[in-house]
Amino acid sequence: MKPGARAGGFAVSAEPITGRTDPFSFLARYVARTLTIAGMEARKLLHDPTELLTRAVQPALWLLVFGQVFTRIRAIPTGSLRYIDFMAPGILSQSVLFISIFYGISVIWERDLGILHKFLVSPTPRSALVMGKAISAGLRALAQALIVYLLAVLLGVGMDWNPVALLGVILVVMLGAAFFSTFSLVIACLVKTRERFMGIGQILTMPLFFASNAIYPISIMPRWLQIISHANPLTYQVDALRGLMLAGGTSVYGVGMDLGVLGAATAVLVGIAARVYPSIVI
Repeated sequence: MKPGARAGGFAVSAEPITGRTDPFSFLARYVARTLTIAGMEARKLLHDPTELLTRAVQPALWLLVFGQVFTRIRAIPTGSLRYIDFMAPGILSQSVLFISIFYGISVIWERDLGILHKFLVSPTPRSALVMGKAISAGLRALAQALIVYLLAVLLGVGMDWNPVALLGVILVVMLGAAFFSTFSLVIACLVKTRERFMGIGQILTMPLFFASNAIYPISIMPRWLQIISHANPLTYQVDALRGLMLAGGTSVYGVGMDLGVLGAATAVLVGIAARVYPSIVI
């Protein structure tokens, strides 16, 4: 890519990010390029906002149908929480999972259109490309979070409106979206075709969702499923949201541990994705 060239309407500098420079300049350029990629991805959403509305149908059905029915029959033990309250953070986590797990297909489209090749010959670090896409997935997930919040309020869910708790929810949603979108990116780079990617995505979403604490407590699961649930990052996202979203809600593992698990898992995946990212063009 030539100096001053543009990708998707955003200028991509040809100045190398590595070399003899002070750490602050390095970090500033890294952040700027990461945000450039995130901004480019966010513009796609502005061009087609109907995507958010169509994706809102599924969480709405879960809350309005499944949640309402099981709140009446009290079939699932949720302690002092009504089932609809217990379920709301799980459905928000489900929305984050579903909007992020198929995010990797955009990389396959970019390869087929020739956009990915332009990114890879630019001096932008591969990890900045990955992080930019992860941030973009987080922005999409935040739009879904707003929809879930509105539905929860309409259904009388007791929400915690403390500003610190709301900021915590934003952070958890962003981290969860970053993890699952990066996981999706790794899969896309390995399988390299849309058909295989969609098949694997369909296989992964339901096990990740049902092998978590999103719609029932871990304590009622069989032992083997409890072990899987404790290794499932979605479990920690749900647990953190349950402690932050709900008035009087509690986190089983502690919000600090939940954030630590999500942050560490995301950092590992970003490193892996940065290494396999160029392989998708081969």
